[in-house]
Amino acid sequence: MIPAVDLLIDRLNGLLPRIAIVLGSGLGGLVDEVENAVRIPFADIPGFPEGGVSGHAKELVAGFFAGLPVIMVAGRVHYYEKGDASAMRLPIEALSALGVKTLILTNAAGSLRHDMPPGSVMQITDHINFSGLNPLIGESGDGRFVGMTAAYDADLAAAMYQAAKDEDIPLSSGVYMWFSGPSFETPAEIRMARLLGADAVGMSTVPEVILARYFGLKVAAASVITNYGAGMTGAELSHEETKDMAPIGGSRLAVILKRMIANGGADLG
Repeated sequence: MIPAVDLLIDRLNGLLPRIAIVLGSGLGGLVDEVENAVRIPFADIPGFPEGGVSGHAKELVAGFFAGLPVIMVAGRVHYYEKGDASAMRLPIEALSALGVKTLILTNAAGSLRHDMPPGSVMQITDHINFSGLNPLIGESGDGRFVGMTAAYDADLAAAMYQAAKDEDIPLSSGVYMWFSGPSFETPAEIRMARLLGADAVGMSTVPEVILARYFGLKVAAASVITNYGAGMTGAELSHEETKDMAPIGGSRLAVILKRMIANGGADLG
């Protein structure tokens, strides 16, 4: 057994979440809606990474959300922090070992479409790993050749769409392109991304999707749109803008996720 898993089993005291949610920018407040919450700082968990991005917490919060046992990962570690594409490997491996079956990933992203303005939400239906990096580099055995044709589970996608419809919240859908960061994209890179079929760009999530599929988890994902891509408006991009705008779309996505879990019940796990 992984030491991190031993600790989590002990701290969770019999709670068996089948759904995990990684909270990106703008979703941190969702942990306050977890009932009977157990909070476990990353620093307490052997081997867990500790990110250093402002606006991101570093803890696991487990309890009941929308009536179901859920574990939330409040704060991810990004590739650009230490140059490690597998930075989130241990958290995702630990979730799988705990019995989690469904992983819902959220992030903040830049829009490449004028009909998807800051404050909106985009369901991720596919991705482009533009960075060329992969968290499974160095793995041995045939398991490393993970199929990504259906990386984003169709049933979970339908459940997210239905939840948004039930709450009368517009939900776009599209392709997310992963850039390594931490610098923002150039206008030329944004023009290229649009030509290649991307609808949004960001600096996270794709490694976690690959790891989740490697460990056998079903995946759903959504982006909170915080800005337009570089060159689309003439304005310079900044992390402050991301932090300022994320709560707007984040509040909408939080409602969608709560309804999605309430609607889906045990089927999501």
